[in-house]
Amino acid sequence: MKQLFKTMLAASCLFISVGASAQMKLTLGHNAAIGNPKHEASVKFADIVKEKSGGKMLVQVAPAAQLGDDVPILTSLRSGVVDFAANSQGSISSVVPEYSAFGMPFLFPTLQDAWKVLDGPAGEELAKISAEKGLIVLGYWDNGIRHVSNKLRPIKTPADMKGLKVRTPPDPATIDIMKALGAEPEQIKFSELYVALQQGVVDGQENPLMNIYSSKLYEVQKFISFTAHKYEMTPFVMSKRTYDRMSEADRKIIREAAAEATKLNRQLSLESDQKLVGELKAKGIEMNTVDLAPFNAATQSVTESWLKGPQGAFVKKVVDAAQAVRAGK
Repeated sequence: MKQLFKTMLAASCLFISVGASAQMKLTLGHNAAIGNPKHEASVKFADIVKEKSGGKMLVQVAPAAQLGDDVPILTSLRSGVVDFAANSQGSISSVVPEYSAFGMPFLFPTLQDAWKVLDGPAGEELAKISAEKGLIVLGYWDNGIRHVSNKLRPIKTPADMKGLKVRTPPDPATIDIMKALGAEPEQIKFSELYVALQQGVVDGQENPLMNIYSSKLYEVQKFISFTAHKYEMTPFVMSKRTYDRMSEADRKIIREAAAEATKLNRQLSLESDQKLVGELKAKGIEMNTVDLAPFNAATQSVTESWLKGPQGAFVKKVVDAAQAVRAGK
C-alpha cells in the first residue's frame, strides 16, 4: 500500500488528507528567469488558481528549467508527471510539427498581428492537434519578435551573418532561417546559453529583448541588431492526463486562470521592448536597426520550402491568415 501511494504521488501530484477535502498540488515548469514575462504570468496563474479554488488546487511554479529544459519537460507533461508548462514554440514542434508554421520568417511585423492569428481558426486547429498528442493548450503566451545579438560586429546586411556561429533553439524553422542568412546555427539549451556565449562556443544568439535582458545575456554580448527575423509564441500547455482527471468545475477554474495569465503575459511582453532598449543601452550594448528588405528576400526560400513540406497545408493556413491580418489594417 505504501509503494502504491508513492507511485500515485509521483504520477499525479495529488495529495489526499484523511478527514479533509482532497487537495491537488500541481507543478508548472518553464525555462525563463525570474522577472521574465513568462515567469510573472506563471505566478499569476498559480495565484488565481489558488484563490478561485479556495486553496483546493495549489500550483508550484518552477522557473529556470528546474524541472528540465523544454524538450524533456514535454515528456513529463505527456506522462502526467508535470502538470503545466510554458514551453517554447521550437521545442514543442518536436511533438507537434505544426507549431513551426508560426515561425516563418518575417510573418508577423507586430505582436498584435501574431495574436490575432493565434486567437483565430489557426490557433484553434493547433490546439486540437496538440490535444491529440497529450497536450491541452490553455493559452498562447508570447515569446516576442526575435533579434540577433553577437560579440563580433553589428549586423547590418545578410552578408554580416556569413560564418557567424549562432545559437538557436531546436526549432527547424529558426535553423532554416539562420542557414538562409549564411550563419552557422548551433543548438544549445537555453539554460546553458550564457556559459556558451561566455566561453565562445558560439558568437551570438537570437531572442527577444526580454529574454536577453532577464537572462543577463548582455553581459556576454556586445551588439544587438534589430533583425526582427521571426516571431515566437510560448504555448502554455497542460498535461492531458491531469486534465482528464479533473472535474469540470476544476477545469473551468484552470481555463479562467489561464485566460488572465495569458492577458498579463502579452501585456508585459508588449511593454518590454519599449522599456528595455534604454536599459540595455545603459548596460553598454550597441544597438542598430537594419533594412529588413534584404533579410526578407534572403529568407523567402524558407517559407517556400515549408509550404512544400509535410506540414505545408497548415503552413499555408497560417501564412494566409497573417496576410489577411496585415491587409485588414
